[in-house]
Amino acid sequence: DQMAVHLPLSDEAQKEAQGIMASSMNLLKPADGSPILHIEQDIVLGCYYLTYEKLGAQKQKAQAFTGIASAIMALDAKTITLQSRVRLPFRGEVRQTTLGRVLFNEIFPEDFPFQDEAMTKKKLNSVLALAHQMYGQAKTAQIADDLKDLGFAYATASGLSLGMGDFSDLGSLEEIVKAAEERASEISDQYEQGFITEDERYRLTVETWMDTDANVQKALTEQFAGEDSSMSIAVVSGARGNIGQVKTAVGLLGVVTDATGKAIELPIRSNYKGGLTPLEYFTATRGARKGMIDTALKTADSGYLTRRLVDVSQDVFTTDEDIEDPGFALYREGAAYIGVPYGSRLEGRYAAENIGKYVKKGELITSEIASQIDTDESLDGVKIMSVLSVPSIKGIPRKSYGLDPATRDLIAEFAPVGVIAAQSIGEPGTQLTLKTFHSGGVAGEDITTGLPRVEELFEVRTPKGQAYLSEVEGVASVWEEGEQYIVQIAPKELKATEVKLEGQTLRVASGSTVREGEVIAVNEDGSKAIVAPLSGVIDVAEDGKIMVTPGKQGTARYEIPGFKQLTIKDGDMIKVGDRLTNGSINLHDLMKLSGVEATQRYIMNEILSIFAAQGQNIADKHLEIIVRQMFSRVQIDEPGDSEFVTGDIVSKQTVLESNERLAGEGKQLIRFNQLLLGITKASLATDSFLSAASFQDTTRVLIGAATSGKVDKLFGLKENVILGRKIPVGTGVLGDSDNDGFTDVAEALGQPEPEPVAVES
Repeated sequence: DQMAVHLPLSDEAQKEAQGIMASSMNLLKPADGSPILHIEQDIVLGCYYLTYEKLGAQKQKAQAFTGIASAIMALDAKTITLQSRVRLPFRGEVRQTTLGRVLFNEIFPEDFPFQDEAMTKKKLNSVLALAHQMYGQAKTAQIADDLKDLGFAYATASGLSLGMGDFSDLGSLEEIVKAAEERASEISDQYEQGFITEDERYRLTVETWMDTDANVQKALTEQFAGEDSSMSIAVVSGARGNIGQVKTAVGLLGVVTDATGKAIELPIRSNYKGGLTPLEYFTATRGARKGMIDTALKTADSGYLTRRLVDVSQDVFTTDEDIEDPGFALYREGAAYIGVPYGSRLEGRYAAENIGKYVKKGELITSEIASQIDTDESLDGVKIMSVLSVPSIKGIPRKSYGLDPATRDLIAEFAPVGVIAAQSIGEPGTQLTLKTFHSGGVAGEDITTGLPRVEELFEVRTPKGQAYLSEVEGVASVWEEGEQYIVQIAPKELKATEVKLEGQTLRVASGSTVREGEVIAVNEDGSKAIVAPLSGVIDVAEDGKIMVTPGKQGTARYEIPGFKQLTIKDGDMIKVGDRLTNGSINLHDLMKLSGVEATQRYIMNEILSIFAAQGQNIADKHLEIIVRQMFSRVQIDEPGDSEFVTGDIVSKQTVLESNERLAGEGKQLIRFNQLLLGITKASLATDSFLSAASFQDTTRVLIGAATSGKVDKLFGLKENVILGRKIPVGTGVLGDSDNDGFTDVAEALGQPEPEPVAVES
């Protein structure tokens, strides 16, 4: 690889490098607002060694000292250690703690809360986050530097080393393995006698050894708690290694997988300290090789995903306009599904409605308010201003984006939030697994997880192991027929509802099925629409009355293969778009049945839960931007008096601008259908042909642009870079104030600027 060194030459470049790019100005991660200054390894080891308590230290009598100086003298004289309990005055208060903890707290400012616990990696990072909250960027950078020096100094002083003897054997290992072997032979006997099938035998055997694995780990953790060795200090502090790795060294390797990721039922009962038998060694190599290959493939995959994400969102910026935002509802159950606290999804956003007694419409939800809402179980859903709900045409209003995670202030105008979103999602992509789980070899039942699933959602592909969705509303009857389940949904009562038109024309034919909330009639200029009050069938009577009858579309019957798990039971009340089985939902079906907002929410919850499962947190707002781009194209239904043709795929932005213009001129408006496109398709359908051509299918894009006489308004970043112009974000939008006071050399010499010369073609 090669790496360039960039030297800022001009005054503006130097100003930017000092004021914006310096590492001390970038302490928080834009992806989720957590500190990006990670304290790890040696620093953690040193700080933990300094602040941990030896076993039984609590029972020791604390030695009293007049101050830190006298305690350090005792330390030098070797009458006490860093872990000894002491009683001494510290910052105006008599403390009973260990000497090491007093020394640790010395590096913090006077008003910082006293940290009286062992400093593990997790704890150190939360201490840094607290410092950032209390003191801001500059002081936190200084504290981090002091922590680094302290950590290195005491890691050196500790003299911790690791030898074979530090890997103490697990006493209860033999009996745990023996119990597992007995259980495995029991299962084998049941199979021989015909009580269980081959599939069940395999599943139960693997489960037995998986449980054994967990038991060994549990026993090791307990043994570790009672140990005071270099090994336990390194692992417990989080400096290096984890209990799982120790388990393979002194416990057992347990269940390993084959090259396809399926568990091999022959477990590895040895550990690395004792050594593996030739057969065990061979068994272990298969999964290990897959792991190495996967990692190599994943990097390329994840990089390509990032490139597509950047391409689809590179023309999304913030603007300063204030637009009424109807709000996007965030529900408590969504947060539970992802596995994050409900309050954390609301923090740093603006309320789109009054939320109980906590916050008024248009106000910021601070972390205090967010945690109050989190504990208030009566609030199931809250509407926040969102990138997805705001109907803005140019860019994203600042309040709809909320606070910038990297600064914890309201996002600046002209911030390249699209690229930031793409990189925040793409960067942790390498950490995701490439796993496809195999469910005991049942074909067609592989559910995709990890990176392939994220890609499947972003590209709106038909998912593997698709879930069945209900197309009607009613009561479910469920029964089994042979190898399959039959689900029948009978509509409830057939009570028709009349729809009154006020001068609008009906857009749907009599006898067609409509969804609740679907537009069924619009007036001439498209300004007033009427939506279906419920899902059902439209009937137009002879006297012109329009009725919507629910459930008239009849009873729906679904034949579901036996290997699917049903998510409903007999007698359940089913709504349109409810899932009937497990599996991934087809996004196009969901949009047709449940509408745009439900689909957007599903995409976000699915992707966030995949990242959260790998311990990667991403702020909702980044995903909202990508999802907004997936829904940013429409297909022209009736072009009205515009320059478009029926069937054209254009950005919603362009159509809304045209409609604004047509309405002003009193002309007929454009009617369009909402599309849902994968990120690659959406990138190629962008308004900028330069951006699309630099992404993929260059020849096709350029020929298309030339034949239709397209105009590129240079709105995004790529098209400006291609032409060598300043990009329209950040300092690129500001006037050239930094250039004031410079003299134009040509003018100063009194020479006229050269006239442009016409080139003869």
